[in-house]
Amino acid sequence: MDFVMKQALGGATKDMGKMLGGDEAEKDPDAEKKEEERQEALRQQEEERKAKYAKMEAERENIRQGIRDKYGIKKKEEKEAEAQAALEQAAEGSLTRPKKAVPPGCGDEEEEEESIMDTVMKFLPGPLMDMFNKK
Repeated sequence: MDFVMKQALGGATKDMGKMLGGDEAEKDPDAEKKEEERQEALRQQEEERKAKYAKMEAERENIRQGIRDKYGIKKKEEKEAEAQAALEQAAEGSLTRPKKAVPPGCGDEEEEEESIMDTVMKFLPGPLMDMFNKK
């Protein structure tokens, strides 16, 4: 190598061959073992992280349960289970499926249908409404 090249690289002649693409045959004989150890360490860290968050969630659930007990609030699952049990008890003597609740405003109640003209009249200002009512 020439002197100028060495000076440009700051005297780094040992790594010069690697930089130019040579001497890549040097492999770490323990590379496979190190990789296995690294993978095991990652798995162990992941398990520790999951355990930590499971513990934190258990603590939170204890706090939530204390609040539920204090204020008499039921869990969502408990409410759903009670509703399901009530449906099953109501359906025990019946051979058909339970009837669905009819929402208000639908079904048997007969309401007078408003004409389009009545609807328009509601939104007209007073003087115009009077003019239409005279006819």
